[in-house]
Amino acid sequence: MTTRFDPWSAEFIAHPYPVYAELRATSPVVFHEPTGQWLVSRHADVSALLRDRRLGRTYTHRFSHQEFGRPEPDPAHEPFHTLNDNGLLDLEAPDHTRIRRLVAKAFTPRMVENLRPTVARLADDLVTGLLAQGGGDLIAAVAEPLPVAVIAEMLGVPPGDRHLLRPWSAAITGMFELNPSAETAERAVAASTEFSDYLRALIRERRAAPGTDLVSALIAAQEEGDRLSEQEMVSTCVLLLNAGHEATVNTTGNGWWALLRNPDQLALLRSDVDAHLPTAIEELLRYDTPLQMFERWVLEDVEVAGVTIPRGSELALLFGSANRDEARFADPDRLDVTRADNPHLSFGAGIHFCLGAPLARLELAESYGALLRRVPHLALLREPAWQPGYVIRGLTELLVTT
Repeated sequence: MTTRFDPWSAEFIAHPYPVYAELRATSPVVFHEPTGQWLVSRHADVSALLRDRRLGRTYTHRFSHQEFGRPEPDPAHEPFHTLNDNGLLDLEAPDHTRIRRLVAKAFTPRMVENLRPTVARLADDLVTGLLAQGGGDLIAAVAEPLPVAVIAEMLGVPPGDRHLLRPWSAAITGMFELNPSAETAERAVAASTEFSDYLRALIRERRAAPGTDLVSALIAAQEEGDRLSEQEMVSTCVLLLNAGHEATVNTTGNGWWALLRNPDQLALLRSDVDAHLPTAIEELLRYDTPLQMFERWVLEDVEVAGVTIPRGSELALLFGSANRDEARFADPDRLDVTRADNPHLSFGAGIHFCLGAPLARLELAESYGALLRRVPHLALLREPAWQPGYVIRGLTELLVTT
């Protein structure tokens, strides 16, 4: 069965959902030899394991690499690991608890809501550009520039430097794919070094002259005399760009591709954008989630669906499969922009639930809203192709006419 789960196959990447359905039906917890991971495909199991403290995004808070039976990281990759390992996504308590609490003092719901006029203006400007050209690549014209501009605005990155962010993000997130190549690792290390150096210089500027941006807020955040270290601030800023950027870009591209393949749902959404947009965004996040898989280390033996998984194992929690589970979603392979009961796992769950989810939802609401209201005749020019990566799911381009 697991031979059909092939994350390096273009055919599987384009059409993973039939394979997921077979996994859920016949092998909901199964070891996959090529990746060395246990695949977990059902919604109930994935949801429970995301909250299970016997698992971790890391194991180094409890074990050495040798004790855990894992090889030491390649010393040549140290800049990437320093950057990644100090971010919230790859930390466990007590470090995760402390840093998340401090970051939450800076990255507040009010800060996100205060961005709404800026996000709306940026989205409107990008849609204006698309209309002026009569169409083009929706991803390059709207989906990619919006989250980069928003995070740059949040961090206080000058407009002249903003072109640097997307290439850095793309190079770093390449390491999240399965078995990345030496070339991918080399690009990620270089981007990690350059991005970290840039942010350290920005932090020094904000220490000398604080502003109203997130970097200034992170510098000021403290609790009982405890503050974020410079490395923790750098890693937090990079995580906000990488995680938020990939989620927003690929939910925009994947979502519009889904809507254009389901014209009845697109027509329903256009018939009352204000009423249907909130549920539509959640449905598009569920239907073709931008993060297909999330990994966890087994810190203590666990039993899942009657299968005992030993300490030292790695779990592959299949978000894409969980979000199409017929045991949790009625008619899961049908796109339904009015779906109300929608506990999708696209932003994770438990202590690692995505801190940037409110910002991603805001960006998606403004982007989709502007396109739906201002481009009533948006149409596909040709069928798109999928990017070669499996873990982060997205299109290479989405060519449309207005």
